[in-house]
Amino acid sequence: MVPVRAILVPMDFSSHSDAALDRAVGLAKTFGASIHLLHSYAVPLQGVMPYDFAVPDGVWDGIREAAESKLEELRQTVVSEGLEASGEVSPVIPSEAILAVAREIGADLIVMGTHGHTGLKHALLGSVAERTVRLAPCSVLTVKEAVP
Repeated sequence: MVPVRAILVPMDFSSHSDAALDRAVGLAKTFGASIHLLHSYAVPLQGVMPYDFAVPDGVWDGIREAAESKLEELRQTVVSEGLEASGEVSPVIPSEAILAVAREIGADLIVMGTHGHTGLKHALLGSVAERTVRLAPCSVLTVKEAVP
């Protein structure tokens, strides 16, 4: 069995990524692994918007600051479970950020939520989980939120 020492958990702050973080915490406790949280706030608008437009820097600054604050709360929650945790916020498109950070930190496992979009949503937004599974340098565990 390959040792799991570093787990990357991409967070989009949805209930799906919360479920993935819960699973990652359990796995980290089992394997004695650390957790690295990642949030990407880039949105590939060219596929969604028919017109070119610029988002003011102040808007991106506010988004980044809010994401950093939320990610730090999550990091503290992981630390309170007795685990080593780090985190970062990236302005890179999610699938690209996940792949780059996985390589950078030497992730042994990526644990991520999946929304399971199909049809038009999948065509417009793509599937970050699908792309990650295909291109990741390590194993990927996708987690669906439990349906009540």
